[in-house]
Amino acid sequence: MTYLAATVIDSEHYAMISSPPKTICIYGAGALGGAIAAKLASSQEEQVHISVIARGAHLDGIRAGGIRLWEADADRPLVARMTATDDAGDLPPQDLVITGLKGHQLGAAAPGIAKLLRAGTRIVMILNGVPWWYFHRDRQSGHAEHQMEELDPNGDLWRLIGPERVIGCVAYQGAEVISPGEIKLSNNGHFILGEPSGETTADLEAIAALLQKAGINISISARIRDDIWSKLMGNAAFNPISALTRGLMSDIMDDPALSAMVGQVMSEVKAVAGALGSRIAISVEERLERSRQIGPVRTSMLQDLLAGKALEITPLVGVVVTLGKLTGVPTPTSATILALVTQLDRKNLQAAG
Repeated sequence: MTYLAATVIDSEHYAMISSPPKTICIYGAGALGGAIAAKLASSQEEQVHISVIARGAHLDGIRAGGIRLWEADADRPLVARMTATDDAGDLPPQDLVITGLKGHQLGAAAPGIAKLLRAGTRIVMILNGVPWWYFHRDRQSGHAEHQMEELDPNGDLWRLIGPERVIGCVAYQGAEVISPGEIKLSNNGHFILGEPSGETTADLEAIAALLQKAGINISISARIRDDIWSKLMGNAAFNPISALTRGLMSDIMDDPALSAMVGQVMSEVKAVAGALGSRIAISVEERLERSRQIGPVRTSMLQDLLAGKALEITPLVGVVVTLGKLTGVPTPTSATILALVTQLDRKNLQAAG
């Protein structure tokens, strides 16, 4: 792992300009971000302004007809209209920003996100895998304030956004863009929020209440890193294996060799997490059994592969291997999968042109 020079951050929390926030931007309104935007826009009073940053045909669809959100088992979509643009410079600074971008997309988006910030702006970052801010105010690992260059190239996120603004978020919500401006949810999801410090701040409580009012299932965690690793047990295994095999989660779990490989990755992830001071209560065996109940789900990495998009490899797989090296924990299965999926990503992007 490559570290940038450690930076000392003022530990004083930002306080939001308005509580609850009155201006909210969802930066990256794809499947998950778009679903949150639709729920927020349909539940807030007129004085709360919801906007989204999107791109391409999806942006055109949102501008033309709003976001059409199919919730799990719904017989008709929720339709919500909001301000939509691909340029953050079109919007004023916000009270709250929620990012729906994947970890490998954030660095390039840092200048745009920074345009939406003012004193007091908080950012809820919905991320799979180890996030760029992971070591900010971390009391568990012994590596507080270290910056991971592979997750934050050139330190742009740390410098332009600042980890002190971030509220961590772990999402258990299946979502897919099925046509421009149209999103389908595969389950009734659950989102976990937490300050990097573990404190329950007024900001955290206000944002949780805002999302709960929008019909989003929210819980607050005092140990958000534990929740990050708990979800990564699944993502580090299923995402790359599904991309390599084109298999649904049910296909993977029905194959004895692949399900055994999933268990090996989960064991490695749990060992690395423990070496960094995190506690994952669930056993690998229990997690495998839960995974068998999920059914024919297409992972986000498989969705990206089939769409010819860059794969979210580093936060989900690469950092497991490098943190394993840092802590002296062997990760042979993860390292093999990392090599294979990295080559797959190269070839897939070449084919996509």
